[in-house]
Amino acid sequence: MKVAIYCRLSEEDKNKQFETDDSNSIQNQKSMLLQYAMEQGWELYNIYSDDDYAGADRRRPEFNRLLKDAEQHRFDIVLCKTQSRFTRELELVEKYIHGLFPLWGIRFISIVDNADTANKGNKKSRQINGLVNEWYLEDMSDNIRSVLTNRRKNGFHIGAFALYGYKKDPNQKGHLIIDEEAAAVVREVFTLFSQGYGKTAIARMLNDRGVPNPTEYKRLHGLRYQQPKMKNSTLWKYFSISDMLTNEIYIGNMVQGKYGSVSYKTKQNKPRPKSEWYIVEGTHDPIIDRELWDRVQVLVAQRAKPFNVGTVGLFARKARCANCGYIMRSSKTASQCGGKYYLKCSNRHIAKDSCIGSFIAVDKLERIVIEELNRLSAEYLDKDELEQNIEFCDNLQGQKSRLLSDITVYKKKVDEYSKGIRELYMDKVKGLISESDFADMSKGFVTERDRLERVIADEEKQLAELEEKIAAGDNRRELIEKYTNLDHLTREMVEMLIDYISIGKRIPGTRDVPIEIHWNF
Repeated sequence: MKVAIYCRLSEEDKNKQFETDDSNSIQNQKSMLLQYAMEQGWELYNIYSDDDYAGADRRRPEFNRLLKDAEQHRFDIVLCKTQSRFTRELELVEKYIHGLFPLWGIRFISIVDNADTANKGNKKSRQINGLVNEWYLEDMSDNIRSVLTNRRKNGFHIGAFALYGYKKDPNQKGHLIIDEEAAAVVREVFTLFSQGYGKTAIARMLNDRGVPNPTEYKRLHGLRYQQPKMKNSTLWKYFSISDMLTNEIYIGNMVQGKYGSVSYKTKQNKPRPKSEWYIVEGTHDPIIDRELWDRVQVLVAQRAKPFNVGTVGLFARKARCANCGYIMRSSKTASQCGGKYYLKCSNRHIAKDSCIGSFIAVDKLERIVIEELNRLSAEYLDKDELEQNIEFCDNLQGQKSRLLSDITVYKKKVDEYSKGIRELYMDKVKGLISESDFADMSKGFVTERDRLERVIADEEKQLAELEEKIAAGDNRRELIEKYTNLDHLTREMVEMLIDYISIGKRIPGTRDVPIEIHWNF
């Protein structure tokens, strides 16, 4: 008779000295079972050993290997210390010990609790053992859940992984501290979004600079991280940015319990409603200040599209029809007419009798807002006093260093794309690939190289402007004049300064459109 020995580490007996060693519990099980098999005169087929696995874990690698070998009848007996070492689930007791093992011609024996499928008289005993083990699992799950819930309610971090931007405090269990290198990227993401950049655009900017995404960052720094499920896991994605922008942990609040287990029998989790989350305020230092956070949440809630400064999106969700209060939408005329952008009340098409159909060009509205801002600044601002109190930006050299670093990274990528194109061309010349294959394969390289060259040109322009500022020295008066004598608007200005703009219908016989600006100040 061939016997297969199965051992499993008990969770109450984890006393390994080294990660690569079996625990003493596993060693004791092996010694006991080998001695028993020798006394019975059985031939040992194999020893299957799962270390650091719970009895309810169906993903145990050696457990599943044992089941596959049993199905192929590579041995005659499964030998364990106790029935609970094999499984603590009554369902699996019935499925394998009382169901499939007899069909496969496999005898199950556990020494301590005298379970033996060759003895029909102790089947009820095996079932009772299975029921007791099931109760044990349920009670243990309830106890663990109770402890974890209490720690969550008290604001302790209990996750296996710290959120990107933070790391676990080595001196205080359950407390998070800021990881400054990653936190700088988090601040940049929030700032860029508040300035009107879309989530995909932000992800592309980070990827262009070679900034590792959260998973790759943790891997490179030797931090614990969750294994990615998809390829290209080193790249930033839209959803990475989207999740970051709404995570309250970045303002110092501990948010846990977003997902809950379906059952203690499975590792599967499902989303929980926000009303069941555990949110405790002020548990750790914030990375994002409240003002920036609130500004970003407004933009997220509005689901405003990415902005092209001065054109479409500049007044996204800020312009309202004076008659019906409907949010005005942007549209563009045909390119042969100049391709101008307009804001119009689309409600007129579904309620012609109740809406006047407000309509205005985006550039005209921008001029009106700038004129009013300049009038207000001339009337109310004391520029001399402002000059004395404004904080001069003394970090120009730091900005220059970052730009130079980015340009270096971009140029390196351009060289890589150019090299790839040359290599493909040589393959075509040698006849290794066809003309059509060359065109298809090189298209992506050419597109990305051209795009990066445009990015480099734009950054070099910014660098030249920055060097002029450095050469000019303290330019506080110039900054004040620039801000108080605007010639164009940015989305950030609109978001900061304007609550909403009420727009009426053009006055007959004129080109004037009634405008009412509701400021945030």
